[in-house]
Amino acid sequence: MTPDIASDPRKPEPSAEMAAEMKAAAAAAVELIEPGAVVGLGTGRTAGQVLPLLAARDRSHTCVATSIATATAAAELGLTVVPFTEIDRLDIAIDGADQIAPDGWLIKGGGGAQTRERIVAAAAERFVVIAASDKEVSRLAPPVPLELLAYGLKATLRELDCVELREAPISPDGGVLADYVGPLDDPGALAAYLYGAPGVISHGLFEPALVHDIIVARGAEVKHIQP
Repeated sequence: MTPDIASDPRKPEPSAEMAAEMKAAAAAAVELIEPGAVVGLGTGRTAGQVLPLLAARDRSHTCVATSIATATAAAELGLTVVPFTEIDRLDIAIDGADQIAPDGWLIKGGGGAQTRERIVAAAAERFVVIAASDKEVSRLAPPVPLELLAYGLKATLRELDCVELREAPISPDGGVLADYVGPLDDPGALAAYLYGAPGVISHGLFEPALVHDIIVARGAEVKHIQP
């Protein structure tokens, strides 16, 4: 049974068809992991599919987790999980996505871990995104997850347009979770706007240059998209 990995509580449980696609994409990603690799583990239901497959295949890996829930689930399966303070690079990182656009732009972080997910993705030689077919979209649409500093929060919200706070616990690093819910015509321009606002720790727009491979399962077919 797949461990209960932290995910966006606002989303319904996936259908049996989507769950099967998630597992197929995860299986294809696990095949890319070489013995003894240092592996970054993502957050969410899709990424949670990786853990039992990885543990059943090879437990020689050293793993870094992007959430407490992922770290706990991985350790319970016998995987070695270390804090991301002991190493400075990863061989591969595998994570899910909330939305995947045709040009390779992603929205991630519905579960509130996008800051750690971005750090892990950037530190990996190969960042692999896995998804069921329902994550593919013709264009990205809000909401875009945000993590904000608690210090000066009201001033940050006054500076930003179209941002709503979530009713959610703070992040593992003390950040306040929110969502940008305004227009999303140009992901690159919006990403620059959000990072230019004081008080924004991170956002959930992941640029194509960060991604090595996107694995999407649709029915029995698994395809690889390289942005």
